Amino acid sequence: MLDQIKNVQTVAPSAAEEAQGFDLHGIINFLWRRWKLIVGVTALAMLIALIYLARATPLYTANVQILLEPPKTKVLGQNQVISDPALDAVAFEGQLAIIRSTVLLRRVVDKEKLLSDPEFGSAQAAGGWALVSAIKSFFSKQPATDPGSELRKSTPDENPIGVIPVNVLAVIGGLQGALEVKRVTPGAANLINIAFTSIDPSRAARLANAVADAYTVDGLDARFEAAARASAWLNDRVVELRQQLRDSEEAVAQFRSQNNLPASTSGATLSQEQITQLNGRLVAARTEAAEKKALLDMLRTAEGRGGNLAALSEVTSVGAVAALRGQLAELSRQEADLSTHYSDKYPTLVNVHAQMQDVRRQIAAEIQRAATKIGEDYQLAKAREDALLKALQEATGQTGLDASKTIALRELERNAAVNKSLFEDFLQRSRITQEQSTFESRDSRVITPALPPGGPSFPKKSQVLLIALAAGLALGGGGAYVIELLNRGFTTPQEVEDMLQLPVLASISKMRATDLTFDGELATIPMVPFVKPMSRFSESIRALRSGVQMADVDNPPKALQFTSTIPGEGKTTIALCYAASAAQSGLKVLFMDCDLRHPSSSRIFGLEKEKGLVDYLIGEAKLDEIVRFQQATRFWMLPAGGKTQNPSDLLGSDRLKALVQQFRDKFDLVVIDTPPLGPVVDPVIVAQHLADKVVYVVHWSSTAREMVQRSVQQLSGHAKVAGVVFNQVVDREAQKYGKYGYSYYYGGGRYYKKYYES
Repeated sequence: MLDQIKNVQTVAPSAAEEAQGFDLHGIINFLWRRWKLIVGVTALAMLIALIYLARATPLYTANVQILLEPPKTKVLGQNQVISDPALDAVAFEGQLAIIRSTVLLRRVVDKEKLLSDPEFGSAQAAGGWALVSAIKSFFSKQPATDPGSELRKSTPDENPIGVIPVNVLAVIGGLQGALEVKRVTPGAANLINIAFTSIDPSRAARLANAVADAYTVDGLDARFEAAARASAWLNDRVVELRQQLRDSEEAVAQFRSQNNLPASTSGATLSQEQITQLNGRLVAARTEAAEKKALLDMLRTAEGRGGNLAALSEVTSVGAVAALRGQLAELSRQEADLSTHYSDKYPTLVNVHAQMQDVRRQIAAEIQRAATKIGEDYQLAKAREDALLKALQEATGQTGLDASKTIALRELERNAAVNKSLFEDFLQRSRITQEQSTFESRDSRVITPALPPGGPSFPKKSQVLLIALAAGLALGGGGAYVIELLNRGFTTPQEVEDMLQLPVLASISKMRATDLTFDGELATIPMVPFVKPMSRFSESIRALRSGVQMADVDNPPKALQFTSTIPGEGKTTIALCYAASAAQSGLKVLFMDCDLRHPSSSRIFGLEKEKGLVDYLIGEAKLDEIVRFQQATRFWMLPAGGKTQNPSDLLGSDRLKALVQQFRDKFDLVVIDTPPLGPVVDPVIVAQHLADKVVYVVHWSSTAREMVQRSVQQLSGHAKVAGVVFNQVVDREAQKYGKYGYSYYYGGGRYYKKYYES
């Protein structure tokens, strides 16, 4: 039995649970403890969902799909005024916005006569759909828009359909609330899905098809109108450009006539080909002359400043100079090699110096000749440029013109050429646009028309019930978890060991009236070990005694103190039962009531008015007068005695220490009952000076953990505390804490329950 108790106290999570990172048994036990709350909240959520489904108006959604045709190749040529942009993401969003636009939906309102429709025509119905649209916009990425706001801002001249009345805007808002437009399988196909929701399935299909038809017609009308406007504008521009071309050509002819220049022809003549060639050669000659001039200016600048022409790369890059520089470098290398071994008068070294002087004179001569040649090249290039310029002037007949008139003539000719090219381009585009406005093909078509839906799309019963179930489980589980967190008391030995680093010695079940009844009479709790020695309570007390003995096997405690955190935890009852159980086993036991402030044990035996410990400590009674043998419980009793104003001083006195030492020699066990540790300091004094071990009683699932921890820390270290006793454990609730719950082994199991009852 003792080994079983130790195994229960030191049980720990398995390695598999630690590896998983969570305690599966703990989760199961948590659900077992709080299943009523979780099931209740879930049932409430399901009930609310069922009521909502019963009261909600069913809605039906019809879907129609539109295919946007890709851009087509024009048979009239590559040049076109109205281009077909590629349907990228931005263009597709634009098409979706057109379908949701106020202008397009007004056509649907007028065509379907929705102003008199019972669902959308009334202001109240349209307002309801507008509210649905606002809710959709709130939960979507698109901002909510006021239908028709862009039309109210525009003037009558800017708005082709005029100002929309308020009642029509309300109906349009209802349509927008019932309409959902999205792309089908983005990136896979140019498909648009138009979904329309209504309380009538036939009306939903009819209005979905009406919106699709309005979008198709609107696209054709927009393209036709754009092509017509472009054609009219191009025609007006062609007239203007024709007049500009005529004026520019007349200006060129008039200028040539005034300056006696030959008239230019529209074809390419031999004279014009020669002029073109001469212009090209003149440009090349001018470029060459400019380069030579720049190089010559660089040489003259260097000579004027007294610089060395050999530093100019244009001069030193000449072949002869480069070769001579190579010879000079080789001679310099030879000179360096000879200088390291011989003196300056060595014949070979003198010969090398002479050769180096000769090469330097040759380099200077070559550089001078290269500079002279550059000047001659510049003169030759300048002469070539002048000759080409003179030939060009003679060929164009501008020999007698000055520079300003030549520039003016060329400007007039350029303006005429530009006007001619622009006129021809606009004339071609005008003809193409006219053909496009006549033979434009449709760019969208309905591929799947809407049919009346077979079932409602809202509310989705399975989805609503699943959401209610998930919400109920989440709220119930969250509430149960919060309740678990608010439970500040200890419930399992594992919690005690983790927080206090102390073992749980025993778990005492909460006593009922039937547990105290023996032969039809109600017995006191200290008498249970005698009248019911095989009961669960008696077995728990025996387990407590075994746990105390195992706390220090080599030195079993003879003076054992009982205390708790706050009053009402049952520490006096446990102490009396412990003393009675020890006396029943044949030990000579003394029970000392050291709770001088509230002597409960003395009151139980009717000794509260008799002389006791206080009287002995103050010298008013002898020892044989205060120690009394209790025949019923078979142990000796030392009551608290009279009242005192300084109980802490009496408990810490040397007279009491000597008395306890005397009791150690005379009795096998001394049980000391002390006040709770939370309100007073008396238990700390007794633990430090009188007791060998301390048994700490904790009310199961009631006393705050932090209070217990602070109280235990006030005692003289954990070595003095033998362990913790769970008192007043509710068996049915303790079973729900799984393998850490003592009451399962002592009362919850069917086998043990039958055993104890027998």
